[in-house]
Amino acid sequence: MIAKLEGKLVKLDTDCCLVQVGAVGYEVMLPSYCVSALSGQVGSDITLCTMEYYEGTLGGGNLVPRMVGFLSSGERDFFTKYISVKGMGIKKGLRSLSIPIATIAAAIENADDKTMMSLPAVGRRMAQQIIAELKGKLQSFAAGAEPAASAGAGFRPFQTEALEILIAWGEKRAEAMELVELACRKHPDIDSAEALVPLVYRLKQGVEV
Repeated sequence: MIAKLEGKLVKLDTDCCLVQVGAVGYEVMLPSYCVSALSGQVGSDITLCTMEYYEGTLGGGNLVPRMVGFLSSGERDFFTKYISVKGMGIKKGLRSLSIPIATIAAAIENADDKTMMSLPAVGRRMAQQIIAELKGKLQSFAAGAEPAASAGAGFRPFQTEALEILIAWGEKRAEAMELVELACRKHPDIDSAEALVPLVYRLKQGVEV
């Protein structure tokens, strides 16, 4: 199994990247927070701690090898525990990790279902399931966690969705959060990410909305 990858980041998409190692290019699936962290580093050398799995069904005979990347071995270890929760597969797990892992681990340890429900693809039932299965097992990952409020935990679901779209498109989390809050104050009737994201970009460009 390939456990570590060092090479040049040649492409970064909303859920994966392409890392050039010598003459070989590796497509690596990424959690949302990792995409945000790597924003602006295309063309630079990076190091990812990786894990591999096969996508598909054994009976179908069409198994496809996949590689998942993280910024550290600790984050990879957290993910292994995280996807052990019933109903949490690899793709759902990657999509839901939109804020730092330490913050998520702290929310689980504190039984903070509000923060967990703010994550993409995690509803109330899944949040409760994650907490029930992992609480008490993640203290080492929660060390140094930032306060949940600073991660957008108070956002409504459509605001969180808009925030993650903006981050996936290369915006910095702190600036994107401020713009989302400002747009919603100016337009309290807005209720969808589709309507909110264009307003945020107009605000950023200095266009009055």
